[in-house]
Parts: sequence; C-alpha cells; structure tokens
Amino acid sequence: MADPKAQNMSSIPIDGFSNLRITSIWTFLLSVQWSEPWLIGLVSFHFVCLFVTLVTCKFYKAQICHFLLMAGLVYSAEYLNELAAMNWRSFSNFQYFDSKGMFISLVFSIPLLMNTVIIVMVWVYRTFSTMTELKTLQLKKKMHRQKREKTD
Repeated sequence: MADPKAQNMSSIPIDGFSNLRITSIWTFLLSVQWSEPWLIGLVSFHFVCLFVTLVTCKFYKAQICHFLLMAGLVYSAEYLNELAAMNWRSFSNFQYFDSKGMFISLVFSIPLLMNTVIIVMVWVYRTFSTMTELKTLQLKKKMHRQKREKTD
C-alpha cells in the first residue's frame, strides 16, 4: 500500500523552469522570471493603473471610465489567456498560461481588481460624505424653521 503522504506529494505540480515544487501562490510567483520584458511591461502597466486610480479620485467621470476599462480587461482575461497560450513563444521564454488561468489571474486580474476595489471604496466614502452633508443641511433647515416659528 502506498504512503498517502507520498501520493499527495506526487500530485503537486513541478514547474518546468526552476524545478521547484509549487505548494503555494508564493512559490509560484517566485518561480516566475520577472526580468522578462513583457512582465516588466505588465508590472509597469499596473503601476500606471494605480497612479491613474489615485489621480482620478477627484474626477468622477474619468474614474468611471477607468473603472469600466479595468473591469473590461478583467472580463477579457480568459480570452487573453487563450491568445497568450497559443502565441507564448513570440514574447516569452516560458509557457505561463495554463488552461485554468492561474497565472493570468494572479499577475493580471488581481491587481486590476484591487484597483477597482479602491475605486469602489472611494465611491462609498463619497456617498457617505454626501449623505452626511445632506443630513446636516436638513437639520440646519429644520432648526432654522423651528426658530422662525418660535419668533412668530
């Protein structure tokens, strides 16, 4: 009878380019060669997206466009993964694009989704601020009306 622990170890995938056992997301990310130009470009793209997210906090319409663009990119990640899996030799040294989409989810979709979460948090904060201002104005108007009724 085979040892169940040995059987479980053999089911853990080994990545082809560094011969590390991939046991977590961290070991998977460590096994990626981040010096490839397209990955440097992708990381730069994410920093630009974060910068645009932070700059557009004061500009509601621009932030809506930015939000929709990022949501559309996340939506199209499956198609981008298929396209990249078919053409990986033209831009990469290794085949990162698996059929389950783990790589594209980790390095493409999650950073974009974090940006969209930041935008939603800004929108919620703005909504609460506006509601607070509105309620304050209503209370001031009510107090002014009551004061005027007492003097009449």
